Amino acid sequence: MQRKGSAVWQGDLIHGKGTVSTESGALEHTPYSFKTRFENSTGTNPEELLAAAHAGCFAMALSNELSTAGIPPKELQATATITIDKVSDGFAITKSHIDLVADIPNADKTKFETAVKAAEKGCPVSKLFKAEITVSATLK
Repeated sequence: MQRKGSAVWQGDLIHGKGTVSTESGALEHTPYSFKTRFENSTGTNPEELLAAAHAGCFAMALSNELSTAGIPPKELQATATITIDKVSDGFAITKSHIDLVADIPNADKTKFETAVKAAEKGCPVSKLFKAEITVSATLK
């Protein structure tokens, strides 16, 4: 299986601008720029897209782990926060932290915690990152 995303960039780093698109059409010519990446202007940026991908991947992986453990979730709300830091050779993504609120009727806390750890390590996007990955999980 392969999935595609594309980007077009015009101009220099500071004043240039670009667009990102996905093969599925979920994003089509969505603008991004230096200001959307480093100054919180309106638009997207690579780190925000990675955060959404990590949250989505983790939630799906956790759903599978929980169902396998016999405690299927009613709802999983995952929010990933990607940290980009200045390092010796430029910038690097150094962390991805996931905040999770899980609604699982009659959940066993031990099974829940085991499933969270398995999803944290087993999600394909987690495997992609060479950064610290952490999860704060709350069971309702």
